[in-house]
Amino acid sequence: MNENGSNNAEKSEAVKPPAVDEMPVPKIKHDWYQTESHVIITVLIKNQKAENVKVNFTEKTVSVTAPLPSGSEYSLELDVCHPINPELSSFKVVPSKVEVKMKKVDGIHWKALEGDGAEPTVKPAPGDPTKKDFAPAYPSSASKKHDWNKIEADIKAEEENEKLEGDAALNQLFQKIYGQGSDETRRAMNKSFMESGGTVLSTNWKEVASDKVDVKPPDGMEYKKWNQ
Repeated sequence: MNENGSNNAEKSEAVKPPAVDEMPVPKIKHDWYQTESHVIITVLIKNQKAENVKVNFTEKTVSVTAPLPSGSEYSLELDVCHPINPELSSFKVVPSKVEVKMKKVDGIHWKALEGDGAEPTVKPAPGDPTKKDFAPAYPSSASKKHDWNKIEADIKAEEENEKLEGDAALNQLFQKIYGQGSDETRRAMNKSFMESGGTVLSTNWKEVASDKVDVKPPDGMEYKKWNQ
């Protein structure tokens, strides 16, 4: 009987039901984007009540906690890479997510959400914009790069050295005088040209300032208005 009782005890221990595994904590995704003034974090946790969600801000941290259906608690702790203004930061709860809105202290573009915000030190490459000999490089499908500043200077030099004849040379001369002249020179040229119907072009403001400039057609020609 003692032997049978011992066997029954062993069988009782052998059929002990296995322990039930705990329910795994679901993974909650979060993402972020930014505007000029704010950084917004979206936590994809559904069907939360606003009174159950807690969000705490400091100048360099933000934390989000919320209860989960499993009975556990969701927690997000972030060390943000740039300072934020806790007093002007906020959050809201909607059926599909929790949205955390952080106010930037400095209106700069964040390269990342977390970290110290320091930019990596990069050794200036040849042609760096901080150097005086830097020339901008424009996108091109050509295999050979061009120095556009030099090309522009060469074109201007060609235009200045180009030998024009007749009316073209005269017009170029007048344009140069007008462009390099004083305000009085420009006023004199405008007044004499307009009042004389294009037959007189004076650069002396004192001569043309007081009286109307008469029409003076070339020798052997008669001036007529266009409607005559």
